[in-house]
Amino acid sequence: MANFVSPGVYVVERDISDYTPAVNPTVVGLVGFASKGEPNKAKLITSQENLVKEFGRPIEVLPGQAIEGALEILETCNQLYFVRALDSATASDASAMIDMGACPALGVSSAGLGVTSSIYLRVQVTNNEGTNQFDTAKVYSVLAGTSYGAGTAATTQAQAMASVLGAALDTTKVGSYLTASGTDTTIPEVVGNYIVGNFAGSGATLTVEAFGDSALTERSPILYPLDLSGNASGVSGVIPANATIGLGVGDGAGVAPMNSYANSGIGGPSGPGFVSAVVRGVSFVNGSGTNGLGYLAQSIYEGAGYNTSTLTDGTVLGNSITVKDLGSFNNTIQVNEEGVALENFKVSLLNSGNFVEDVINTGETNLTSNIIKGNLYSEGVDLATITKFGNYTDKLANLGTLGVVRGSKGAMTVNRGGAVASDTSAAELNTDGRYMDSRFNKFIAGTYSMFDGDNGTGADSDAETTALIGTTSPSRSGMQVLDDDLVPVTLAAVPGITTAAVQNALITLAEATGDFLAVFGAPHGVGNVGDAIDYSNGLTTYRSTPFNSSYAALYFPHVKVFQTFLGKDIFLDPAIFAIRQMGFTDTVADLWFAPAGFQRGRLTKPTEVEVSINRGDRDAMYSGGNAVNPIVNFAGQGITIFGQRTTQREPTALDRINVRRLMIFVKRVIEAATRRFIFEPNDPVTQEAITNLLKPLFQDIKQRRGITDFKVICDETVNTPVRVDRNELWCKVIIKPTKAAEILVFELNITNQSAKVS
Repeated sequence: MANFVSPGVYVVERDISDYTPAVNPTVVGLVGFASKGEPNKAKLITSQENLVKEFGRPIEVLPGQAIEGALEILETCNQLYFVRALDSATASDASAMIDMGACPALGVSSAGLGVTSSIYLRVQVTNNEGTNQFDTAKVYSVLAGTSYGAGTAATTQAQAMASVLGAALDTTKVGSYLTASGTDTTIPEVVGNYIVGNFAGSGATLTVEAFGDSALTERSPILYPLDLSGNASGVSGVIPANATIGLGVGDGAGVAPMNSYANSGIGGPSGPGFVSAVVRGVSFVNGSGTNGLGYLAQSIYEGAGYNTSTLTDGTVLGNSITVKDLGSFNNTIQVNEEGVALENFKVSLLNSGNFVEDVINTGETNLTSNIIKGNLYSEGVDLATITKFGNYTDKLANLGTLGVVRGSKGAMTVNRGGAVASDTSAAELNTDGRYMDSRFNKFIAGTYSMFDGDNGTGADSDAETTALIGTTSPSRSGMQVLDDDLVPVTLAAVPGITTAAVQNALITLAEATGDFLAVFGAPHGVGNVGDAIDYSNGLTTYRSTPFNSSYAALYFPHVKVFQTFLGKDIFLDPAIFAIRQMGFTDTVADLWFAPAGFQRGRLTKPTEVEVSINRGDRDAMYSGGNAVNPIVNFAGQGITIFGQRTTQREPTALDRINVRRLMIFVKRVIEAATRRFIFEPNDPVTQEAITNLLKPLFQDIKQRRGITDFKVICDETVNTPVRVDRNELWCKVIIKPTKAAEILVFELNITNQSAKVS
């Protein structure tokens, strides 16, 4: 309070105005099945593009018409909560197994090379399609006197070769990798290198010839195969001249392991002739057997919409994975949605941190991709028996059986005859990706389709019903998700579903919350008005109990529209267009205006009604408690919604949709406006403040023709001592809703010429 001392005029400002929060009267909740997307969550959708991105396009095999309905409603409503129902018993991820193939690899002895003698290598690489990658074979040399670092002669020799070749090779097609730096110089592979082709799979080959002079005439026997663990197999394992062999384990289909050639009986490493080899890559078949290995990409959420398929018009649906070969053991994993590349991940099989399982991540959380999750898998693609590698050690070990230079920070190891040799002196090589954690494997380039997903629509109608109705425990699912203060729906439907249990559950939820109007259509195929009335009264095989609620509305018949995504005309649930026109009404007028008639009920998109309805039919549909709202094709005036009854059978103001929607709106506005008075003193000051807040609200509705009169009472007459002692503040509001002029009667009086007209 200001302290006024001297005489004068003082103007003090005090804000006694109040406000009423804005409430969107047209928030739609749809429950149904979709081809993809997060299940059992009310997802706010604001556009058709957003809907298709989140939940996929319409697919006729899905029960109901939730997606089709949402697409239509979003043309007049900009807030729609979509709940994807899911039967967890039948739902499954769509997936794609990306094949991993072994790269052709060959051991090259480094004993004496680079320090005491020179070596020349002639190399040709063939890709998966059998095409030579060099116009003429490349020649690489490691000359006598070359050195790298310090240490034993063996170490120096090995590192010299790795250093020279690593810098000289065309790494987009072929690479060189150090095996180990052991001190036992009698075992050549301990101080050797690998020459590795950068193309994986059965179509890839690597041809290597070794020479002792620059003229490429004196041949040197320094080539060694790899054994089952990806290691050179010893001095007796030199490769016979011009031998053709496979890399890795046998696949059970005639591809032999490399060490089947280990004892050819033609001599040791110093003998003549053992100078040339053609080494083939292996595609590890992801079927049965123990040697299958790949990366299984799975959809983040269950759904067959992740499956790749093609429509009759050639449109590609669903998701696929494209592997692009970037060379040097690098790939791009591209995730496609409906034929369009949405995500790209650069991955490598060389260094930890760039492995696909690290780049894309695995599991249900902490995903980099918005579409897929994944993990390395062994065995076949049967998800019931497939083995997932749970940690990096497992992954590296399993890859090692297919040809890997095993390594660790600070040391490099190599398996020779069951013994392990290690030398920590190789620590200086840890920073060079050419040497450490090198896998002689690569994803095989190509496009891999997602497959075997299931939308979880249930094995039968009972399962579908259960999924749509949902549960409240342990968490909300299905339509129960709509019972949430953060999901402010005012209209709700399960389009295309006419199962009585589903409809009754939605009505029960609407009545329990008091928040929304449930909108339904009579089943597709109901052939006449009489059957539609019987349906409303629970006298058909579809329903055994009548509709009877002011929180529900029923429409008939279905209407035909052209569905753009399906590319054809289809009959849609009339509830879809009833909600659509309610949204239109709220845009051009107010929600308490009837969403019917030629002003606000005319449907512009439908081209046909399933059943023609005349005036006598309309009288029957509207009489008594039948309460079926007709959709009529008027000659010259178009297809029009011509009714606005709720299904309430008692003749009160709430048997009309405009009044029920008014009451839903008023309740939401009052709740939003007065929430701030919770925990305020329950005294005349607070009561007067509430009165002053509500009176302008209802006066505004009156001026906008929603009500004809009102009264707000919030004083001691309703806030009795007993109620105050219970910590309750009461406010009574009396309103007279404006009724719609549904029947226009003009009395025409005919009189004689002599009569006086007054």
